[in-house]
Amino acid sequence: MTATQGNLASLSRFIFRAPTWYTSLAFALVIAAMTGIVAFDSRFILDDAWQGVFLIGLPTSIASAVTPWVDRQLGGQLTPNRATLLAVICELITIAMLTIAGVIAVFTVRLGQNFVFDVLLVALASIFAFRLLILMAVSRHSLLKATIPASVQTVTAAVLLAIYSGATAFILEDPMLREYLSRPEEVPPQVQGFIPEDFIILAVICVIYALAVWLFLVVIDQPWRSSLGVSALDFLRGFIGHIAEGTRELEEFFEEIGEEAVVPVTLLSVRRPDGEEKARFVLPMIHPGPMGEIGGGNLPRRVAESADGLAFPPHATAGHDFNLVTEREVDKILSTAETAYQNIEYDSQATAGHRVTEGEATLTGQAFGSDALVVNTYAPGCADDVEYAVGLSAMSEARADGLDDVLLVDAHNCNDGLEGDDLGHVVPGSQRSFDMLHGAGQLGSLLTDAETGQLRCGVAWDETPWKPEEGIGPLGIRVCVFEVNDQRTAYVLIDGNNMEPGLRQRIIDAAEGVDTMEVMTSDTHIVNTVEAENQVGQVISEKEIVALIGDLVDRAIADLEPVEAGMASEQATVTVFGNDRTETLASTANAMVSMGGALAAAFILIVMTVSVLIFLLT
Repeated sequence: MTATQGNLASLSRFIFRAPTWYTSLAFALVIAAMTGIVAFDSRFILDDAWQGVFLIGLPTSIASAVTPWVDRQLGGQLTPNRATLLAVICELITIAMLTIAGVIAVFTVRLGQNFVFDVLLVALASIFAFRLLILMAVSRHSLLKATIPASVQTVTAAVLLAIYSGATAFILEDPMLREYLSRPEEVPPQVQGFIPEDFIILAVICVIYALAVWLFLVVIDQPWRSSLGVSALDFLRGFIGHIAEGTRELEEFFEEIGEEAVVPVTLLSVRRPDGEEKARFVLPMIHPGPMGEIGGGNLPRRVAESADGLAFPPHATAGHDFNLVTEREVDKILSTAETAYQNIEYDSQATAGHRVTEGEATLTGQAFGSDALVVNTYAPGCADDVEYAVGLSAMSEARADGLDDVLLVDAHNCNDGLEGDDLGHVVPGSQRSFDMLHGAGQLGSLLTDAETGQLRCGVAWDETPWKPEEGIGPLGIRVCVFEVNDQRTAYVLIDGNNMEPGLRQRIIDAAEGVDTMEVMTSDTHIVNTVEAENQVGQVISEKEIVALIGDLVDRAIADLEPVEAGMASEQATVTVFGNDRTETLASTANAMVSMGGALAAAFILIVMTVSVLIFLLT
């Protein structure tokens, strides 16, 4: 992961799930009642609360109920949960603006109540503009079509104001209509004082704000269309859908920018003499991202569910350019893995575990027949993803002296987070890439000539009491111990995304009963629905992790029994982000976030200035 990609990944801190519509609505009504108690001063506190619910909470309630229905009729996809959350946010914006205006009016005698009225009109226009922006993004409506559902909350509030402020009395001549549609005596005096011209001004301001929203979106959208050929609104819609309700809309965007790629899928199966599978290592050369369960983020769990034995889905040598664009692509990976599984030829002979160190790279592995399992780490140095091309080259180096298939794992077990310009991404041409290539060649030669013996295997698994919020995915921690000629090699797989510096070595130092050990993470992005890092050991006590792994190693040793193993590799054609597309996406998104804020502030300043001029001239 590059620094730019790290900045994009940090957007995951905004991820949350929208509450149910009734939860949001209950919150809105409580806030409205509290506002009424503070703002109004009638004889009874409950009357103040009711006035707040009626004047502030009712437009929110109507907007939450009517907006999704209107939006759906126009071909949109706004859900009740999102519509209610949007209405509540708009209510809070209105309350905040009126509160600030009220405080200013108290300390500035010349402004008085008319200033508060003017701010209320600006607030109603502002929430219309905000709703317009969101609806254009979520439902991909045109400006004119989005105006209809976007105006529901503002129009409802304006109608109530016209009726209960007495403004309708200026235009209604029929006494019966006045009786029903002009009721200033039923609300506190703070609400009275609007005239029909005020609502004409509101309409004018709304038109200006709508044009500002349209222009803002055009300016923001241009870099996306020129660099990626897609709209920024597609990304915004997908991101909002994902963070609000966990939808798959973001995958549709990724599918548009994706490219087809051929990736090796390598499988190591270990079975008992009776044919029952005991363990399965599955390694597709893709990256399990980009975040949450989007794309291949949940790949490790899907792999585990497809295996008969205890599954070990470690991290491959691939970066974010090889993120699967949709979860459907995972099915292709699993189908290819099943094909490889059917083609495996088993052998009861294997080598003991061997380890070589070349520069910063440390490679651990052992051969099973003419195939080999190899795990690379740069610990104690901090590193992140290894580039796809580097991994392919290292596999070729390992096979140079006679090995057939090589299951090459990126241990992904030491990193110091997303700070700084260099996040440890191993790219072609770097010193680390050559360390890995040379180390793979040395280990391949060593395993080709190494003595073999009867293979025994033991496994252990603990789901752990920890949750993704604490850095551990649903697969928990898994341990596989291979024994050959009384030499034991342990492979520990933690279902997490990288590890805190030094934790790997503490785990290895504490383990007993094994001669060689390597610790791997699956790089599951399930844990990144909380924050972009959330590494193993960042939240959970390292002592607890070390103790649990030590116990699992003991259990795996106790489970040792004669087995036979085999490996096979097949190629899968899948759609991934594509070469340099992740960097382009990250750069464009980061530019939108950094420049978009300043641009939005400039637009807001301009439209607010225009609003002030309108009030001064009318």
